Amino acid sequence: MTSPLPPSSAVSVLDLAPVVPVVVVRDVADAVPLARALVAGGLAAIEVTLRTPVALDAIREISGAVPEAVVGAGTVITPEQVTACAAAGARFLVSPGWTDTLLSAMWASGMPFLPGVSTTSEVVALLERGVREMKFFPAQAAGGTAYLESLAGPLPQARFCPTGGIGPDNAADYLALPNVGCVGGSWMIPAEAVAARDWGRIEELARTAAGLRNVAGSGT
Repeated sequence: MTSPLPPSSAVSVLDLAPVVPVVVVRDVADAVPLARALVAGGLAAIEVTLRTPVALDAIREISGAVPEAVVGAGTVITPEQVTACAAAGARFLVSPGWTDTLLSAMWASGMPFLPGVSTTSEVVALLERGVREMKFFPAQAAGGTAYLESLAGPLPQARFCPTGGIGPDNAADYLALPNVGCVGGSWMIPAEAVAARDWGRIEELARTAAGLRNVAGSGT
């Protein structure tokens, strides 16, 4: 089975699943079984953050061994990282913030990307540059659902993946907003489950997360 996302910036990462797992891989041996558990639970898009020395190796392993996963790279902050992520097999890019230099590199990669924003001015600046899909980070600290709801009126063309401080207790509130396509989080990957290699538990938590779109749509 191949992944549902071709390498094209015209395809939206925000529409693959209601939740994008934000994964910090510390042991590359965990990368493939972890990705398989997340995909089996219904979360195809997986963001591997560049926060550990093995992150690029993890992306490479997942890309080669779990073709049904759409593996992306997070915490991308330099053009050099963009190049390295592309070489490792990343299918999308996520940054905590952006500059014109970084934005140009992400555009040139041909991959879908979500540049990070936390202010209205940053959103407007990206819209001027033709970017309509963004990461809202750090979501809770930057104003949460109230802030995003306020942006929907004057800037309805912007869509967001809020990340930062989001968990099972508030994810559905974000997903209920008209300008939110998905949320990012790591609550379905508890450290103790990874340490115990309890992939069954992670699959179960991923399945619950994958059902959050229905919960948000029902208003419950």
